[in-house]
Amino acid sequence: MEEQDKKQELSETEKRPIPETITKEIEQGPRQQPSGRIEDRSNEQRVRRQRQRPHGFKQEKHREGRKDVSVVIPLLNEEQSLPELYEKLRNVLHRFGRFEIIFVDDGSSDGSNKVLHDLRRKDRRIKIIRFRRNFGKSAALSVGFDHAEGDVVITMDADLQDDPDEIPNLINELKKGYDLISGWKKKRRDPLSKTIPSRFFNFVTSLLTGIRLHDFNCGLKVYRNEVVKDVKIYGELHRYIPALAHWLGYRVGEIVVQHQPRKYGKSKYGVVRFWRGFLDLLTVLFTTRYLKRPLHLFGFWGSMFFLIGFIIDLYLVYLKFAEGMALSNRPLFLGGILLIIVGIQFISIGLLGELITKTYHSTEKEYSIRDIWK
Repeated sequence: MEEQDKKQELSETEKRPIPETITKEIEQGPRQQPSGRIEDRSNEQRVRRQRQRPHGFKQEKHREGRKDVSVVIPLLNEEQSLPELYEKLRNVLHRFGRFEIIFVDDGSSDGSNKVLHDLRRKDRRIKIIRFRRNFGKSAALSVGFDHAEGDVVITMDADLQDDPDEIPNLINELKKGYDLISGWKKKRRDPLSKTIPSRFFNFVTSLLTGIRLHDFNCGLKVYRNEVVKDVKIYGELHRYIPALAHWLGYRVGEIVVQHQPRKYGKSKYGVVRFWRGFLDLLTVLFTTRYLKRPLHLFGFWGSMFFLIGFIIDLYLVYLKFAEGMALSNRPLFLGGILLIIVGIQFISIGLLGELITKTYHSTEKEYSIRDIWK
């Protein structure tokens, strides 16, 4: 039985592919140790030694295959601008060592996909991710972040309005201790129909989020890799990545960047995006501050409504018994009752939210760790 097991093990090892490093050692012959013993290089002992290596060694080996810079570019019908954008990026990125350019085609209906594959044949550092249909910029950035391997991740639009020559300035600012640097298009090359609503939108967003940025929606941003892996975006929350990163504890900065006029095609965004942006702002404020404690939001306003309605009705009841004033012709009495009912409903919604939060334990962590010292 033992001989049959040994034969079976030998037949199985013969079927396994031999790693290239091992084949080189076989061709060179066994390595002679100072004591005269031949070093055994069997696969089994290699696996055993790898398991005994410290965790940090694996991280260093993994880091050897990583890039220095990753550029994530979502695009939609930008076939004319892609060749020029690639040339500008290549001229800038060659000074930063190993880099990759990730194009995320968000369901383009023109020849953008063909242009991208033509560029990839010339440069294998280009990665292409293509959606089956248009899913939006947040989805494109999210999948780009998942595939980004660079220590520094850069995002920009594909319409040539974001200048690649600004990348060195953004990276230099990032090195000053920041985790995210956002561009500020101080002099925008857009019509007033876009610039005026954008300024109002940025002012309100800065006021409500507490982050002193002038341009939340600038596509040109630079991140450390841990930021893009930690921040989760969906829907149309790409506008609020600086706010989401700030609330996770990352340092967010801003510098002025050049904004170029659109050279090809037309804008993919209309006035409707500002209305959606404010709705998304409410989503961000609620999900980041009250997602795990909904009673703090609904309970506060419910208590306010209930208290105001109770005081109104208490005053009117006092007038009825003290001065004999009839309540049938006082609409304020009904308004007080309505406020009490609304207050109770708000508190009930908050309690139901607390029950859902307590019974449903999300697998996503609620915190972000900078480092651990042991």
